Amino acid sequence: MNDKEKFEGSKDKLVQDNEDKFGVEIREKYGKDIVEKSNERFKNMTQEDFIKLNELGSQIKFYLGQAMKHRDPTSDLAQKAAELHKEWITMSWGTYDKEAHANLAQMYVDDENFKKYYDDEVEGAAVLLRDAIFIYTGRK
Repeated sequence: MNDKEKFEGSKDKLVQDNEDKFGVEIREKYGKDIVEKSNERFKNMTQEDFIKLNELGSQIKFYLGQAMKHRDPTSDLAQKAAELHKEWITMSWGTYDKEAHANLAQMYVDDENFKKYYDDEVEGAAVLLRDAIFIYTGRK
């Protein structure tokens, strides 16, 4: 198996793992069409796009970790995390919608699996990210 085949296989596995964990829930929340388009977009990513997406994910966690020191969702650090999260969504979904962004942020708090992803280093990070995204998107 060459590197390209390994890369394609790893993307397929990530999509399948995501489907197994969250498929039903995200379809209920966002609809089948949006989820299918997102999966297709992910599967069609180049290796460079995939690297960029992972870098964005790391940057979000870095800025969120820094923001947790003050726990202020209005801070520049928290808002930078929200902005990077917007970039991550846009790259993942191929489009951006403030309402969908805010809804996803709420799901990060409501769903224990999502919450654990952000709270793995500092408890409360998912709530801070949600609050920062609510401010970023103008949700009350």
